Amino acid sequence: NVSRSQSCCGNRNNNAGDEVWPEVERAECLARGAALKWASGVFCRPEHLERLSQYRKRESQRTTSIHTRLKSMVQSYLEGVGWGLEQLREARSELNQVSQALKKAGLESDQNLEGVKSLERLREVSVQHRQLVAAVSNLPRLYSVRSLVLETERLVESRRLLEAHARLMDLEHWQDDILWQLHGAAASTGSKLSPEDQQLVDKYFSGVGQLVDALAKELWAVVSSSLALARQNPTPFVSAVRIVEREEALDRVLLEERSGTNGRQLPPGRPRCWRASFFQVLEEAVSARFRSVSYLHTRGPGLAGHLSALQHGIMADLATVRHLLEHCVPPHYHLTGAYLRASHRCLHTHLAQVSSWDLESGEIFAVLNWVLHIYNSPDMMGHPELVAEMEREDLGPLISSEGLELLQNKYVQSVRKSVSEWMHKALQVELQDWQRDQEPDTDHEGFYQTSLPTIITQMLEENARVALMIGTSLRDQTIQMGLYEMENLLNRFREALVEFGKEHRRDPNNSKSKFYLHYLLASISNCIILKKSTESLQQQQSSRSAGRFSRTPPNPLAALDRAVRRACRLVMDQLLLNLQPFLPGLLTRPWLVQGDPTPKLCRVLEHHLELYGRVRPPCRQRLQEEAQWLTVVEYVRALMQKKFVCRSTDERKQLAQQMLQDEQLFREIFHSLEAEGSIPEVNPLALLPVIADFIRLKDPNMLTLEVSGLAAKYPDISEEHVSVLLDVRGDVSRDVRGSVLDLLEQSAPPLPAGYRPIFSDILVPPSSMAFCLPTAKCA
Repeated sequence: NVSRSQSCCGNRNNNAGDEVWPEVERAECLARGAALKWASGVFCRPEHLERLSQYRKRESQRTTSIHTRLKSMVQSYLEGVGWGLEQLREARSELNQVSQALKKAGLESDQNLEGVKSLERLREVSVQHRQLVAAVSNLPRLYSVRSLVLETERLVESRRLLEAHARLMDLEHWQDDILWQLHGAAASTGSKLSPEDQQLVDKYFSGVGQLVDALAKELWAVVSSSLALARQNPTPFVSAVRIVEREEALDRVLLEERSGTNGRQLPPGRPRCWRASFFQVLEEAVSARFRSVSYLHTRGPGLAGHLSALQHGIMADLATVRHLLEHCVPPHYHLTGAYLRASHRCLHTHLAQVSSWDLESGEIFAVLNWVLHIYNSPDMMGHPELVAEMEREDLGPLISSEGLELLQNKYVQSVRKSVSEWMHKALQVELQDWQRDQEPDTDHEGFYQTSLPTIITQMLEENARVALMIGTSLRDQTIQMGLYEMENLLNRFREALVEFGKEHRRDPNNSKSKFYLHYLLASISNCIILKKSTESLQQQQSSRSAGRFSRTPPNPLAALDRAVRRACRLVMDQLLLNLQPFLPGLLTRPWLVQGDPTPKLCRVLEHHLELYGRVRPPCRQRLQEEAQWLTVVEYVRALMQKKFVCRSTDERKQLAQQMLQDEQLFREIFHSLEAEGSIPEVNPLALLPVIADFIRLKDPNMLTLEVSGLAAKYPDISEEHVSVLLDVRGDVSRDVRGSVLDLLEQSAPPLPAGYRPIFSDILVPPSSMAFCLPTAKCA
């Protein structure tokens, strides 16, 4: 079957005598292929061939049905084509008849051309007759135009606006009728109105245009002064509004006629759109009232008064508009809303101009407070009677968010300049106080203080409080600025402390340095007060503002800590300076016999500790701890100088006993630390009994065990320190010394966390040789 279908298709292609359509050929091939596919699926086995006759009969019936339907469709198509051809033949016959009739009419028209030319003169006479009829009918109006113009001018000058507008409407009506008649006459002749006729009409009615301008001038003058007229006599304003409404009605009618079937042209100057001009003049009047407010005292303190005058002026005008003018206009005018929009736009422009000035902090505060709080308060735009109008009108902000941010930045910079100057002056006053020949002032608790922290604290807190009246964002910016300036002040304060210490060291006996220590202690108390103030300011800041205004936030607490450490170091230097005359007499033979100069050291320490009591905690405890540490360090340093070397067991016992007595004296002096529970983790006074036990140990062979315990308590002790202690004993053999030092070297433990080294502060003087060989031998 496949070969038969292919041969069939081939025969069709090879038959050159018959015309073959490619679509038919392709469809036939596809049909034969589909039939083969169907047959191969149905007769796939030999036993299936028994139903071949059934399939052949069914397909024969289906083919016959399809042929019948095709014949019916082709017959219907042919009948429609025949009917269409018949219609085309009838249409061609009718077209031929019409063409012949047109040719006949053309011939007849050419024959009557001479007769039509004789009627043109009659047409011209008819047109002139109509023009003359129109002129005769309009003569009374034309004669009265001049007098009516003059009468209207007098009415306008006397502000009888409604009567003047009625006369003007009559004049415009006459002008429009004449122009319409002329246009109609020109159109009847198939032409347009000549420019000469248009100019003639315009020239004759030229006074009408001048009257329109004069009336508009008077009209807008009334609208401009509507606020003043409303309180005296609102009649002119009502007349102006009625005229505006008449003009709007005329504009609508003329625009409808223009868009209608007659296509009537608009008269000159139409549409006038006087309602839009009404609101424009109203806005200009509002702007003029803004300009009328005196700018003479606007700068400086007068700016707040200027804004207050604007507030009262706007509210008074709004009351006039709401209670008087609103009843003089149609409801759809929404006059209050229009005045609100005009006032808001004028305020926006005016405040933008004010913001561009070089304002001081007080002026910027006045503007920000007025814009953010007063303008929307119940005393102004938040008034209950205006809330509905405000909701209906989308006024927008008086100052944009960018403008507000710029104003706030200018305010912060202005305040920063003022704060910096005040801090500089306060620091200068502080430096002058340091040179006074009297003690610093004390507060109600007896602590030293000066005026510096009070001035700084009050200044920063007052600025933060004032800024909060504007908003939290400005408060946060102001606080951050204050913290920056606080940090700068504390850095300068620390430098001033360093210079103060240098001057004192250059001339300790200067009369100006009499209260040097007192003012150092007052400075420490001041730093504690400033720390509390700083923490209070930081707590006032909102959490979302942290790091929002600067990449490097201020760190005044670190500057405070540096200043306190410097002041404490200077206090300790002064203590060391006062102890210095008595330190050389410690741990000498006179000291061992008489006990001097330990009592004198104690008196100096008592005096210093008494002064430290004038310092606010916790720095008071810190100073006491540092004084205790310094005392022990200098005491042990005096021992390390080997000014006293024991010669016997009794001397070692006596030395240890005297050290314990000194330790008891020191402990009694520093008993306040124990009372306050602020003893450091490594009590320096505990070192003295340990050294005393080391010195009075009777059996030198036990020194190894003693040194092991000493190194366990004080892991920073070095071989040099132990070697000096062995020298002070005076009874240690070379073998014992070697074993002790070897043990110390092998068992050197690491420093535990939180341990404060004490032996690191105790320097061992270099050992000096008792004699030296000749130089030549040394070489």
